[in-house]
Amino acid sequence: MMNRTRASLLAIFCLAFASYTQADEEKVPLDKLPAKVKAAVKAKFPDAELLSAEKETEDGKTLYEVDIKNKGQKIEVTVDEDGKIVEIEKEIAAKDLPKVVLDAIEKKYPKATITKAEEITTGEKVKFEMLITVCDKKLEVSFDPQGKFLEEEDKSKKK
Repeated sequence: MMNRTRASLLAIFCLAFASYTQADEEKVPLDKLPAKVKAAVKAKFPDAELLSAEKETEDGKTLYEVDIKNKGQKIEVTVDEDGKIVEIEKEIAAKDLPKVVLDAIEKKYPKATITKAEEITTGEKVKFEMLITVCDKKLEVSFDPQGKFLEEEDKSKKK
């Protein structure tokens, strides 16, 4: 009985903590996007078409995720309220992944199918994140540009 109560309390705590730490995202009309944010995106991607934007607070900091289309490529640019680009996520074709990364995926996940690939740049760091299917499992995996495995998350049960 005591173990069940303890497990229930732990589950409640974990759910409460997860919802507390989860960033709240709110849609932002493009015409309401702060000028510094818009200027930062346009400076980095002058030919980009702004598609949508969301505002979120993460660790007490306000961030804007701006979805753009640049030369046919979907890109998500995360910018802080001062106009500093924090992260860039570029959707890329699996065939455009570096050979060393493709080889590392094949070695770690034989017979995996890559359903989505992104190049994520945070500051000076670059990583490649892929959504792969192995048997009936959907996994999100990431590797550095040298093919070093970074992390794996099971996405099978998530919608």
